[in-house]
Amino acid sequence: MSKQHWKGSVLLAPVPPTLVTCGTMEHPNIITIAWTGVLATHPPMTYISVRSTRYSYPILMEHREFVINLPTSAMMQAVDFCGVRSGKDVNKFASCHLTPEPAQTVQAPLIAECPINLECKVSSTKEMGTHVIFEAEITGVNTDERFIDSKGKLNLQQCGLMAYAHGEYFALGRKLGNFGDSVRKKKKKTHAPKKKQT
Repeated sequence: MSKQHWKGSVLLAPVPPTLVTCGTMEHPNIITIAWTGVLATHPPMTYISVRSTRYSYPILMEHREFVINLPTSAMMQAVDFCGVRSGKDVNKFASCHLTPEPAQTVQAPLIAECPINLECKVSSTKEMGTHVIFEAEITGVNTDERFIDSKGKLNLQQCGLMAYAHGEYFALGRKLGNFGDSVRKKKKKTHAPKKKQT
């Protein structure tokens, strides 16, 4: 297989295009963030990377709280709008017809239309060239009850989430398998004993 070698770049994909809310219920803002992920399980830690020139940056530095809202693929227009328009010029909640709702552990609002909301409190910040990393503990998770089954399990695959890759948005596709499939022992097929002819 032939490959070209390029200089180092941030060509990591796909990534989750999230709607991050900051500020307060009275003065909220939304910023689209695709540079986010998991840092640790215990305690549950995440991060977002934000340019210091963004309108949300001083808000995040002041309040040191935010909510990562996971949008559905049907919300693509809102995700894109909140990434290319500044909160200093427009009210993104109003422009995108999104509904702010109070969070349980932080002042920043949730986005009601998003099926999953992760409430986060910043534990540290770190400058990394063009961006500042906000490391945060996930202090609460809100899930749409429509995607919780009778056993209390969250069926995340039913939420219709989206992905972002190199300037393009994608709806998540068909399921390929489950974690651990490659090492899971296959169940042996049992055949019913044949009836003896009389």
